[in-house]
Amino acid sequence: MKRTSAAYHLFSRVIYALASIALTLISIAMIVVAGLDVWDSARAGEPLTHSMLDGIGLVVVSLAVLDVAKYLMEEEVLRDRELRSATEARKTLTKFLVIIIIALTLEALVFVFKAGSEDLTLLIYPAALLAMISLMVVALAFYMRISSKTEKQLGDDDVSLPES
Repeated sequence: MKRTSAAYHLFSRVIYALASIALTLISIAMIVVAGLDVWDSARAGEPLTHSMLDGIGLVVVSLAVLDVAKYLMEEEVLRDRELRSATEARKTLTKFLVIIIIALTLEALVFVFKAGSEDLTLLIYPAALLAMISLMVVALAFYMRISSKTEKQLGDDDVSLPES
């Protein structure tokens, strides 16, 4: 049973490493595509405003993808950590959600500039996205407050996660 568990653990780490490498390569490709799109627009003599905003959006998404790849590599492959305590789980979840919130916020700002330059009636969509992001921040803050308060009351050792 121990050997099967060790083999599965190694298999999981390899899969996480491959996923991280694939995400990194996709992120780099997205940055290259963004640059090529701006270059093509410049060569064609088109206004650069739209291609640059599209490029910014693509680079922002690629950075979020790169952050997820980095997180997978650090947490699941290199450190080989398992979440054994509620504090560790809270920190990991917080780190991941902050990456998502930052990426969404940057993308919403790009949408604001795009809508502002194209059609002001389109500003409702990035405004709604920013409102949802604000709710995510409030929900994350609430989660952090509740979980850290519980950890302090019970002591982190008493709030261990079940063994899998």
